[in-house]
Amino acid sequence: MNAPLLTLEALRALLGWCALGNLALLLVWFALFLLAHDAMYVWHGRWFKLSRERFDAIHYAGMAFYKILIWLLLIIPYLVLRLAF
Repeated sequence: MNAPLLTLEALRALLGWCALGNLALLLVWFALFLLAHDAMYVWHGRWFKLSRERFDAIHYAGMAFYKILIWLLLIIPYLVLRLAF
């Protein structure tokens, strides 16, 4: 019988590191949005005609959606594997 390719310990570690990496990416996105808002708006304004309010709403919704995905796909499965096994 062949050994499993991915053990529970390896899967837990993978989910944990992926969660940390994605949370770091989300933090960078938020920091850039906060500190370089005007530059980002001008840069995106070259391609899209957006009001500042719409630009802010798109980024806010994007960050919220990304955070929800991180929780649903990485953090919750990590916690389940941590608590169950």
